[in-house]
Amino acid sequence: MIIDCYCRIWESPAQLGSSVSAWLSRCGGQRDLTTDPAEYAETAKDVSMTLLWGFRSKLLGAEIPNSFLADFAAQRPDQLKAIAAVDPMQEDYRERLENVAERKEFAGLTISPAAQGFHPSDSRAQSIYAFCQERKLPLFVDTCSDIAPMAMAEFARPYLFDEPMREYPDITVVFASMGWPFVGEMLALLAKQPRAYAEVSGLIRQPWELYQALVGAHQAGVAHKLLFGSGFPFTTAATAIERIYRLNETTSGTHLPNVPRETLRGIIEREALAELGIA
Repeated sequence: MIIDCYCRIWESPAQLGSSVSAWLSRCGGQRDLTTDPAEYAETAKDVSMTLLWGFRSKLLGAEIPNSFLADFAAQRPDQLKAIAAVDPMQEDYRERLENVAERKEFAGLTISPAAQGFHPSDSRAQSIYAFCQERKLPLFVDTCSDIAPMAMAEFARPYLFDEPMREYPDITVVFASMGWPFVGEMLALLAKQPRAYAEVSGLIRQPWELYQALVGAHQAGVAHKLLFGSGFPFTTAATAIERIYRLNETTSGTHLPNVPRETLRGIIEREALAELGIA
């Protein structure tokens, strides 16, 4: 079973805010996804389940409605699970948490300190951590350090979550893109915090960055805490799987270290739903 732990869909790129055009172009072009579940299923045929991340940011004027994700996922519940977005900097964030509690189809919550403009230890974020811990929902942290000029990259550092994870030791946290560009901090946090995980999608388009990150994870003994993510719509699951399996070709003919194939297979085939407590 292959679980795609990072995917985005939207009705229009405008839902990501007016300042992300350069990021969209850099990541592979402004693909306007209006796919229906049947079309998406064809794209995701190489995986058993996909997690659809929401996005909401007062700072960037962005919102992919949680209801859109939930309705989309509900049409193929055997293949899709929605992750609701909450922005603690918006006045109605507590109401949003209540809505998530009422709707059972959400498999977790997602936040982005950089895109939403808050320090991970901000008191307003504590309600989100407490909510996830109490309800045993995983928290998904999107780095978004380079998504827009106004994004606050200093809040994307993985180590800023060490304090919240000490305060809420039972919370499971999944970090996008291995915390890029702070991969070293991400590896240290994975080693330190037993309920910290990271997915790899944001590095799929950067072979050298992916190679360094996976070698680092293997050497640090934390590769078992890495999860597969495709990064759709910019990369398909099939392409992401191929690039991970071909990782060692990046340094073929050199004396640089390789990552064992069984380690790469472990990332791709990890039972992520069981690891994260998603039913």
